[in-house]
Amino acid sequence: MAVETKYVVVRKGEEKMTFANKKDADAWDKMLDMADAFTDWLQQHQPALDEAQAEALGLLLAEQKDAVQHILRTSKLPDVVKRDAAEAVDPAELTDTSVDPDAETAAAAPEKKVRAVKAA
Repeated sequence: MAVETKYVVVRKGEEKMTFANKKDADAWDKMLDMADAFTDWLQQHQPALDEAQAEALGLLLAEQKDAVQHILRTSKLPDVVKRDAAEAVDPAELTDTSVDPDAETAAAAPEKKVRAVKAA
């Protein structure tokens, strides 16, 4: 017989998620705490927003905490968000139906940055 330890995140008497390790469970619980704080803040500042919308937005802001922090610091979208948006191209918008396997590999390879060095 095997013994398994499971960590369960419980909110308002309801099981939200089960984890195999405490670190992941604590991180999820912390994210849910942040989502609750965002939800409360949204409901205070936007009373016309219904509870379900406020909860959805609060959860989104908490899940995307790093992107939100980057936007607050720089007033710009993080590169990951830009890249994800660029990759979400609608296939109907593509006009070329031929596929070049070499072009696909070249597009997937990251670009190398060249640094200029001043000669002494």
